[in-house]
Amino acid sequence: MEQDWAGTYTYTAPVVRPRDVAHVQKVVHDARAVRALGTRHTFNGLADSPGVLLDLTALPDRVEVRADGTVAVTAGTRFGELARELHRNGRALHNLGSLPHISVGGAVATGTHGSGHRLGALATAVRAVTVVGPDGELRTVSGADVDAQAVSLGAVGVVTELVLATEPAYEVRQDVYRGVAVADLPAALGAGTSVSGFTRWDGRADVWVKTRLPADVPDEVAGVPRDPVSRDRITDEIVGNVTPQGGLPGPWHERLPHFRLDSVPSNGDEIQSEFFVDLADAAAVVAAVTGIGDRIRDHFVVGELRTVAADDLWLSMAHGRDSLAVHTTWRRTAGARAAIPVLEQVLAPFGARPHWGKAHTVRDLGGVVPRLAEARALFDELDPDGVFSSPALVARGVRSAR
Repeated sequence: MEQDWAGTYTYTAPVVRPRDVAHVQKVVHDARAVRALGTRHTFNGLADSPGVLLDLTALPDRVEVRADGTVAVTAGTRFGELARELHRNGRALHNLGSLPHISVGGAVATGTHGSGHRLGALATAVRAVTVVGPDGELRTVSGADVDAQAVSLGAVGVVTELVLATEPAYEVRQDVYRGVAVADLPAALGAGTSVSGFTRWDGRADVWVKTRLPADVPDEVAGVPRDPVSRDRITDEIVGNVTPQGGLPGPWHERLPHFRLDSVPSNGDEIQSEFFVDLADAAAVVAAVTGIGDRIRDHFVVGELRTVAADDLWLSMAHGRDSLAVHTTWRRTAGARAAIPVLEQVLAPFGARPHWGKAHTVRDLGGVVPRLAEARALFDELDPDGVFSSPALVARGVRSAR
């Protein structure tokens, strides 16, 4: 049986690797139930199927940069390959996630994001998607329908291609401020274009500031000077795989991610969780999580705080509110799995929304995802026989039980 990227979940369905889009259409047409796989950067059974799994990374990558400023890209293509081709054509995306190794289709479908007060999740760049529907026929989702269906968790079809907005290529520099007081993180997260705060919830944090050039870069953040040295690490357990620091300017796609495309991302042997709260509650959230640091510290590698601009995507974790994302890279142990609900309990009073593709035990998603019921009704209407449904989607309230 096949597993997700980190080996935290074993898929139960057989995997089919389609040769082309016509093969995808045939499998969907003939299947009782089918779901799509990308680069498998999930930490739960969200992508699993009671029928067949289609591995979209088996399809040939295609990147078409268009004269209207958009790019068409196959869903299984990794962001790293897309970014390189865009840069060769003098174009760029508005943001990137921390891992360039993730597939475009999978990242969009799950609401995955980068960081930045004014930067939306990766799906906010979507202008259209091509989907294989339950009858095996291709359809295009565009215009107002994108808000409802871009972040769809694969619940209404197999996305084969996406059209994304692009902009002229730009340069970014990355500076690190080491030892910032955790209490100062809410203010520090606005210090640049894309900012991350890494902490062990022990009172101190390293703040990574990615600045789109030309722009001024602060000499200090919260009283801490920038480190002139590029240190190839996040922690002692995450070493030898990060993008250049020390203020060295470089292409957008080589600075916005945390990790290099030619390396193993993150720790690799891990569980990830992430919860989104209103950015206005950042100070209270930081204080609350700091308060349980001693209870959870032995079970995780590092915590990270990022920000995401509000959007109108129905199932986006940043829907309707500028958001603070509380990310944790946990050790792959039973102790870590027991610690995740402890963090959830602390964040629950803030209406925390879990990342769809990461580990969590939140049961009442309808209470924190405002348009979940509307999305479920639409998905049920578009796929009345539940070809793209699954027990995981039903459990999360994304599809109705049949």
